[in-house]
Amino acid sequence: MIIVTGGAGLIGSAVIQRLNQLGREDILVVDHLGRTDKWRNLSPLRFMDYLEKDTFEKLLDDGSMANRLPGGKLEAVIHLGACSATTEPDATYLINNNFEYSRKLALAALTAKARFIYASSAATYGDGENGFADDEEQLTQLRPMNMYGYSKQLFDLWALRQGLLDRIVGIKYFNVFGPNEQHKGDMRSLVLKAYEQISASSTLRLFKSHRPEYGDGEQLRDFVYVKDAAAMTLHFLLNSRDSGIYNVGGGTTVSWNRLAKAVFSAMARPVSIEYIDMPESFRNTYQYRTCADISKIRAAGYSDPVSSVEEAVGDYIRNYLVAGKRLGD
Repeated sequence: MIIVTGGAGLIGSAVIQRLNQLGREDILVVDHLGRTDKWRNLSPLRFMDYLEKDTFEKLLDDGSMANRLPGGKLEAVIHLGACSATTEPDATYLINNNFEYSRKLALAALTAKARFIYASSAATYGDGENGFADDEEQLTQLRPMNMYGYSKQLFDLWALRQGLLDRIVGIKYFNVFGPNEQHKGDMRSLVLKAYEQISASSTLRLFKSHRPEYGDGEQLRDFVYVKDAAAMTLHFLLNSRDSGIYNVGGGTTVSWNRLAKAVFSAMARPVSIEYIDMPESFRNTYQYRTCADISKIRAAGYSDPVSSVEEAVGDYIRNYLVAGKRLGD
């Protein structure tokens, strides 16, 4: 049995779809559906059971998690459930949801002698002053720029200090985009926001740069398609000899302008971009460049090519957004 937390989310549903493609349906999905339409992401997928996060956490607390597993045998926990809002102001909520919950789940997985793979975040790298290398020895030097990033770093540091990083896998996801992100509100990717804006007005609005070394729309990100992110994640399920912290990204930088042009191209629309001022509320914590060093995951044996932004955006828009489909449909 494999537990996937956050299984109705963007990465979680892609991981379950990939597991289905590999012939696995012995999956317990954990999530908090709330008032969103995340349930639609689960509809095409195949799994054995579903639990709401609060119910699941109670099972963790009273030690009865194994009672919900057929035969009581747990092979792996892929822990992707978290609050991923970089603008979330409630630090206590983030600590409880992203740190305390992760710690309980890690200990339960290790007690069951199960593989534990969890989502860290590229937000832990902060402004990139200390680079973007997934080197455990540099974890204490990183300075996240928002509370979300810090909540993720706290768990990385706890795992390091407990000596667990030689037994578990932490994945630092960079800018993941793709099908099944409609529920994410303001945290939706620019690809989806651009598709919606261009469909409505034929024009896309991008933030101006407030640093002289970057032109408007030339701020840089490392984008990775969710299908690639899922495949890279499951590499560590299929190859249990590997452990530690790993970056999952495209391994290159892409400007907002290039991403925008890929969207216009996929929609067969002429490029029309308006640059607007960045809100002062996050102007001082805005990342102008991220780039995943993926040499470590390559050295661990992951050899599949990573989709270019043009390939990924084209697939996402033409085969999912225009078609009105979810992963697995």
